[in-house]
Amino acid sequence: MPDAPRVQIAGLTRRFGGRAVVDDVSLSIAPGQVTCLLGPSGCGKSTTLRMIAGVDRPDAGEIRLDGRLVCDAARSVPPEDRGVGLMFQDFALFPHMSVADNVAFGLSGSRAEKRARAQALLGRVSLDRHIDAYPHELSGGEQQRVALARAIAPRPRVMLMDEPFSGLDDRLRDEIRDQTLEVLKEEGTAVLLVTHEPQEAMRMADEIALMREGRIVQTGAPYNIYNNPVDREAAGFFSDINVISGEVNGALTQTPFGQFLAPGVPDGTRVDIVIRPQHLRIDFDRAGRGPNPTPQDGTPARAVVERARFIGRESLVEFRLEAGPCLTATVPSVFLPKPGTPMWLAIRRDRCFVFPQAKES
Repeated sequence: MPDAPRVQIAGLTRRFGGRAVVDDVSLSIAPGQVTCLLGPSGCGKSTTLRMIAGVDRPDAGEIRLDGRLVCDAARSVPPEDRGVGLMFQDFALFPHMSVADNVAFGLSGSRAEKRARAQALLGRVSLDRHIDAYPHELSGGEQQRVALARAIAPRPRVMLMDEPFSGLDDRLRDEIRDQTLEVLKEEGTAVLLVTHEPQEAMRMADEIALMREGRIVQTGAPYNIYNNPVDREAAGFFSDINVISGEVNGALTQTPFGQFLAPGVPDGTRVDIVIRPQHLRIDFDRAGRGPNPTPQDGTPARAVVERARFIGRESLVEFRLEAGPCLTATVPSVFLPKPGTPMWLAIRRDRCFVFPQAKES
């Protein structure tokens, strides 16, 4: 039998100045599960986190932690009585306290017991040799790991994290993210991580809740949410995209790559066909002949190279179709054809998404 949700929120709503900043949000998190609340800045992620923590009060909805009702329209349990851990970008260690005392801050028991708990946790984040140091003697990454040890020291059953790694450089961020995830998983803690970075969510999450304008528009495992986006905007949030527009006629849309199915879409509807750059297939123009298409490819279309750049592990090649829009392809390793080089492009039909165009408000 699956574990009961450790965090369960239903219909959570918060308004400021008559505007719903968080609008009817519901989600649940099981013990040991990492859920990432992902979305652009200002979409309501941090407000949702603050309401779960108890530092902000919802206008509607309810919050349950381990089945216990901690907030609804009639009551709100104070933050200190909710048993949640908090970890933010500004980890704010106490500068006048040693590393040991920072980690042990808020723990009950004798001084020896608190130091033992601090030493055990610092050992798990490879900082036990700094137990008697002070925060100013540590690097930024080391301070971040002390903050992690302090957050989990009271053994919270729920950890709320708001952009906790955004102040670190990329290489250090990856290392500390992985270490944090390992420690929290071992503790069986339910984690809600707020981030605006899709790669961070994909790397850490068991489940992603994609948020936009105060609402959760899609939830799912990283693989599923990446490969089955709910709309064009969701597809574009996770990666660069190419978009080809067309009009549906008889459940088909005509494009430079041939016809594409648009089942169930009424005739006359404008649609966007979305393809990620890594799914464009390219070939040199050999005597005016295009590449031999596979069964999954659409009809090849002739294009001319506009620009090519090497960006590290791959090359980015921009094309202009003879009849149609500009498209971008990514190619592993170094591939730098000269501007003006004619090529053929084909796209994997099974890798395309077809979405009705959003109506202008």
